[in-house]
Amino acid sequence: MAELSLPILDLSQLDAGPEAAARFRDDLRAATHDVGFFYLTGTGVSSELEARLHRAALDFFALPEEEKLAIENVNSPHFRGYTRIGGERTQGQVDWREQIDIGPERDAVDGGAAYNRLIGPNLWPAAQPELKDVVEEWHATLSEVSRKLLRAWAETLGAESDYFDEHFGEPSTLIKIVRYPGTHEPEPQQGVGAHKDSGVLTLLWVEPGKGGLQVERDGAWVDAPPVPGAFVVNIGELLEYATGGYLKATNHRVVSPQAPNERISIPFFFNPALDKRLPLIELPEDLAAAATGVTADPRNPIHALYGENALKSRLRAHPDVAAIHHPDLVAAG
Repeated sequence: MAELSLPILDLSQLDAGPEAAARFRDDLRAATHDVGFFYLTGTGVSSELEARLHRAALDFFALPEEEKLAIENVNSPHFRGYTRIGGERTQGQVDWREQIDIGPERDAVDGGAAYNRLIGPNLWPAAQPELKDVVEEWHATLSEVSRKLLRAWAETLGAESDYFDEHFGEPSTLIKIVRYPGTHEPEPQQGVGAHKDSGVLTLLWVEPGKGGLQVERDGAWVDAPPVPGAFVVNIGELLEYATGGYLKATNHRVVSPQAPNERISIPFFFNPALDKRLPLIELPEDLAAAATGVTADPRNPIHALYGENALKSRLRAHPDVAAIHHPDLVAAG
């Protein structure tokens, strides 16, 4: 295997005794202070569940076009459902992928803060009822992995282990099932453009053997190929905010595969409740001295209140949904 550009951490070390757990927490802190990305093994997620979800993803994208468009996200004021190829944007540029977005299954909320518009039901394909079952199992499994990681982060940053439990409330989650079709263009094409995730934590499953993910390190783009049995994990802007910049959200992008190849990837985003504000963690003195402050980008302000950060990202990524269902927010922006 070629030399990997990201560190590899084994989550099972947290259950291998105090010394192993302490080493894991130190490695976790270092990886997300220095890089913002790492590979995570030892999660306990079964290969059987991975295979079922992969099969369900392939079956969904193989549905007739009319079946997919029946749940197109332009029909959802909550930004749920299917996005056709070219229907999403990053920094104003078209992303060459198709996907289905799935969030917490809840009733819509009338009124209140603007970010309440993100709350609502999912859109499921009538022709594939098994998709909901496997996604719900995936959601429950990865939520537990996420909570375990966040408890380790809290401890290694000098906080109580339940710091994030206390401030998360009912987590806001998002699962994207994504297909990157192959391109015949000779030059690399934008599968998804350079961006930072808007929340706290992302766990990414990538189809085995399929590259394309690139992470920005020291001003250059480096490949992050999939590792068998591992998730790619990265932190988002809100964890950067909560640590005063000690941990850094990192730019990443996906380059489209060359035809006839395609690529399936499934990111899982684990974030606080929309109405929760993560206060700054009081870091130990040595860590605080290495915190460089939250990234200041006037084009991409980081909001402490998660709902504001999430809404910012969705309005930018899906201007067609915003224009149809939320013209007042578009005008205000």
